[in-house]
Amino acid sequence: MVTNSGISNLITGFTGVNSASLVNDLVNASLEPKQSEVRQKQNLNQARISALASASSALETFSTALTEVLNGRQFSGSLLSSRGDLATANFIPGQKPQGLPATLQVSQLASAQSIVTGSSYAAGAAVGEGTLSIVTSAGSFDVTIDATNNSLTGLRDAINAAESGVTASIVTDNSGSRLVMRGKEGSANTFTVTGSGGAAALDAFAYPPAGGAGMTSVTTAADSIVQVNGITVTNSSNQIDTAVPGVRINLLAAAPGTNIVVSGDQPTSTVKDVLKEFVTAYNDLRGALNSATAPGAEGASGGPLAGERAARDMMRAMASLTTKQLTDDGAYRALADIGIRTNRDGTLTLDNTKFDQALAADPEGVARMLEPAVPTATSPGLAKAFEDIKTALKSPDGALVGAQNRLNKLASDLTKALEKVQEDSDRYRELLEKTFGDMDRQLTILRSTQSYIEQQVSIWNGSDN
Repeated sequence: MVTNSGISNLITGFTGVNSASLVNDLVNASLEPKQSEVRQKQNLNQARISALASASSALETFSTALTEVLNGRQFSGSLLSSRGDLATANFIPGQKPQGLPATLQVSQLASAQSIVTGSSYAAGAAVGEGTLSIVTSAGSFDVTIDATNNSLTGLRDAINAAESGVTASIVTDNSGSRLVMRGKEGSANTFTVTGSGGAAALDAFAYPPAGGAGMTSVTTAADSIVQVNGITVTNSSNQIDTAVPGVRINLLAAAPGTNIVVSGDQPTSTVKDVLKEFVTAYNDLRGALNSATAPGAEGASGGPLAGERAARDMMRAMASLTTKQLTDDGAYRALADIGIRTNRDGTLTLDNTKFDQALAADPEGVARMLEPAVPTATSPGLAKAFEDIKTALKSPDGALVGAQNRLNKLASDLTKALEKVQEDSDRYRELLEKTFGDMDRQLTILRSTQSYIEQQVSIWNGSDN
């Protein structure tokens, strides 16, 4: 007897197969390892981008802070005047003092023209209506007095509102109130006052007096006259910003023939404190770079910038700072000369003994090396030297910018690679779906054939009986 068990087992082996699930399993088995590989590369690349951006930002912050700290004042100590009753001295914000010590004599103070009314006015008394014309070096200014402001107070307010450079105030004593008019300091700031409009009462406020009526002079306008290191300096003010670079001199009293010495004390502790701050901040920056570039050891993961050439270039450039020439003059020309040395891990240490000896031997030379009055290519000082390092690293063709561009391009390439993995997976899915679709169609044909064969076998078996 013929059996159909072989054929039946062959055909029915396909029954119960979930083609959609099988396709998903095959696609995922192919897709996930590829996606995982690309995403791992993306995560590492993004960590490098972030770490490099942090390093670049820290470099910029450190350079800016160093420039602000080394602004010249730190190494000039406090300004001292040998005759504080005659003149005082202060630093000018944002400028570096030069030419100290300086010797000066105050021959004459600057003064402003001031005039006062010859008679007093009772409270609320009218002064007369009309127009006063105030003439200064800036032009002519009219002050109108009418029924709305016909009083000493009204006249004062009208003069001040004219903004002619002449101010008015009222002085009151037991005899009544008088008007005082004052111009600006300096011989160029004289002024005159004339009345107009036929109001004789306003002649009381004229200067020079007209027709026997007018105001009285109290002080005349004059310039200050100062001899600075033997050179006569004339100014319209008692505040002088141009006689000694970076120093503001305030004149208090004239004393012809009396020398006043303006100097800066030796800032021994200040210089050392600033250098300690520099070493600490530098070590913080270098320590962060050491961690970011640390290689993986014994299975541990390394820092995000491990093996990154730009980070190594940055550390190498920073390390050169201790031996770089900061000045072309004097016995102390580099940080190493005054006791700053580089440790094995790239951080810095200040040798206090060596530094104290250098500062005791030549405090001005040390200060000038760290921050010259005018930085040059051969005498940049500490702040400018570090700024040059930063500028070179962050220039368009510098190591940091080059690395950032390379990592950004890699990020773009990895995004495209991930998209391609997905596209390849989609094509693989289409291929599997087509293959299993063809198999399903073949299975349908086989099943139909099976049914026919089973019928024939049944007939054949019946015939044998």
